[in-house]
Amino acid sequence: MHLRTSIGRRLIAIAVAAMAPLTGVSAQHLPEEGREGPYAIGLWGDLPYSDTQALTGVPNLIADMNRHDLAFTVHDGDLKAGNGTPGSVTPTTCSDALYVQALGFFNALRAPAMFTTGDNDWTDCDRPSNGGFSSRERLDHERQVFFSTPFSLGQHRMRQEVQTAPLCLGVNGSTPCVENRRWTYGRVTYVTLNVQGSCNNLCDTAPDPNEWAARNRANIAWLQESFRVAAARESAAVMLITQADPGWDQSDGTRAPLRDPRTLAETDSQPDGFQEYLVALRNEVVAFRKPVAYVHGDSHYFRVDKPLQDAQGRRVENFTRVETFGDNQANGNNDVHWLEVIVDPRSREVFSYQARIVPANRTAVPAP
Repeated sequence: MHLRTSIGRRLIAIAVAAMAPLTGVSAQHLPEEGREGPYAIGLWGDLPYSDTQALTGVPNLIADMNRHDLAFTVHDGDLKAGNGTPGSVTPTTCSDALYVQALGFFNALRAPAMFTTGDNDWTDCDRPSNGGFSSRERLDHERQVFFSTPFSLGQHRMRQEVQTAPLCLGVNGSTPCVENRRWTYGRVTYVTLNVQGSCNNLCDTAPDPNEWAARNRANIAWLQESFRVAAARESAAVMLITQADPGWDQSDGTRAPLRDPRTLAETDSQPDGFQEYLVALRNEVVAFRKPVAYVHGDSHYFRVDKPLQDAQGRRVENFTRVETFGDNQANGNNDVHWLEVIVDPRSREVFSYQARIVPANRTAVPAP
């Protein structure tokens, strides 16, 4: 009982801190479009998935990020595990407390903190184990909690461009896709897109093909516009951040949909919520010619590779897939780590990657 009371007090403190005005926060931190020279950003996602991660692992991770000089951070979605955990003392269903907890985490980050939604925090909220919520209503709620202004989260705020056209669907019909964001920093254009696991909302407990169709069109429009903006700004590279691992070829059936790498059509008989989007993505990447990094979570397997092929089956050389660390309850804090990206717009490949293993979260091999 004492443990639950103590944890409850900590969550209340997080909630109060998250909802209170941020004193000393720079609310006018604008992207430095013309900045020259290298800088660093932090990527993480699919966290926290358990009480251990929420109470210990993520605070350790945030403290580690805050010890580095980062231009900004991005969480690529999933604020919780796919199903609620019975008996948990931190929020593991899609109750309002989940988003308050996440807001507290983001606002504990010293650098501007960006976020793109994940299937576990909205499309899968209709599962009974998650509270049986309306997925559209939970996404509407996230738009209010995290995306009600054109600024990022975090102790320093960065202004972002927002997809304000009412192209998405909410509970009451058409609504702006305000979670889709764009900013240019240090001659690189960064873009978030609401692309989800669980077949992109075409399968699981309550598929919603109308919601998917509207959001898919909005995502493609934001993707194409963002590449036009990057070209007009003469950006040295583009980084896209989403949640879903859409699958890229026939090699990864244990973690992602299987698809024909030439047509990008799914081949495993599951509903395909990604093909049209992936074809548009490939067209833009090839036309852009400069480096494109595609960051996602979803399948919980840290990697940096080049899975995208063109329509003739040739490797698309300027495309790099980056999957962040992510975890489930079974592994405790074993994968509660983050990825530092060094961005140098003057270099040929622009992005280089350094896994940041949080010393306090090492479990299999203790820190030296």
